[in-house]
Amino acid sequence: MDTFDHQHIWHPYAKIPNETSTYLVESADDVYLNLSGGKRVIDGMSSWWSAIHGYNHPVLNKAVELQLGKMSHVMFGGLTHKPAIDLAKTLVEITPENLTKVFFTDSGSVSVEVALKMALQYWQNKKQADKHKFITIRGGYHGDTFGAMSVCDPDNGMHHLFSGVLPKHFFVKTPSVVSVDEALQDLELTLKQNSNSIAAMILEPVVQGAGGMRIYSPQYLTQAKVLCDKYNVLFILDEIATGFGRTGELFALEYVDVEPDILCLGKALTGGYMSLAATLTTDNVANTVGTLMHGPTFMANPLACAVANASIELLLSSAWQDNIARIETTFHAELASLKQNNKVKDVRILGAIAVVELHDDIGVEWTQERLIELGVWLRPYGKLLYTMPPFTIKENELLTITNAMKVIVEET
Repeated sequence: MDTFDHQHIWHPYAKIPNETSTYLVESADDVYLNLSGGKRVIDGMSSWWSAIHGYNHPVLNKAVELQLGKMSHVMFGGLTHKPAIDLAKTLVEITPENLTKVFFTDSGSVSVEVALKMALQYWQNKKQADKHKFITIRGGYHGDTFGAMSVCDPDNGMHHLFSGVLPKHFFVKTPSVVSVDEALQDLELTLKQNSNSIAAMILEPVVQGAGGMRIYSPQYLTQAKVLCDKYNVLFILDEIATGFGRTGELFALEYVDVEPDILCLGKALTGGYMSLAATLTTDNVANTVGTLMHGPTFMANPLACAVANASIELLLSSAWQDNIARIETTFHAELASLKQNNKVKDVRILGAIAVVELHDDIGVEWTQERLIELGVWLRPYGKLLYTMPPFTIKENELLTITNAMKVIVEET
């Protein structure tokens, strides 16, 4: 642990000094983090689900180097560049056909902010300014900025401290907690009673991320979109965590081929190399919104766009679907039996996602030390021990992760 870091630098969801140890990473390659002192650990987190190709990938390194020789950044106001144009073309091509317009942002949270602002401006320009609320299911997580916080779970999420100052929105039953029919009935009742004030519904499709790592039936998406259309409410999908293959489909919405009005992308967009996100929407929404009142300094950063282009090409030209299927098969074979352990509440698996939920909170300090001893980097939180490894992980490396998770469950 670096003393200065411990005493002076904030880390995510932590205080100063940090109550848990931080580990100095000296370099990274393939699926490994090389820690100070010579310890080498498999990154089972893909740096919060973004480094899908692993680290120090020659193709992605080359894309950054080539772009760096031209320009690292240029403002996007009044100017444009080929990496942004190429990336926008690709995103329009690989997402649902109705999504034709692209707004680049510098983080996933900001892509959600832009989506919410799009929805608000859409209804303002249609002379329905009373439609300024949002609706979502409980257990969601959409980011740490103010608009994004307001549509995260209000009770059990990470942002309840700000509940007194955040806008109040509508939260309905989650289809992973109750049946799909019951969740849809709750959604329709809420829409029926409040649609005159609701601008849009926002959802993480199929898998909820940091709000609880829950998995729910894709059929909910189909019917939720039908209800939103029925009650004149825009439909936003947040694929920041699920996009680019993580669930076994390129985008989780492809499980049912639902077409959102607005789509948020981020995390794995650049293969974990740089911060970049995008908000896509339809001709109808874009034409109605007109001038969108948003413009980040690093909007469409050329370096980030260049590596995003390389990352998407690398993904689509690889056997990524086979890799995800292989990872999922191993997760089922190695972790599903943990459901029989009396310490375990549930095991949830989809694509390259595996979640072990315990009955009691996990001691982060001890768990991380033990995992490092076992050659693995995971970042548990609350009652959840989970992994989202790079897609390029080899079978023996994957087994090292699953074996480490089983050890933690036994020893915790």
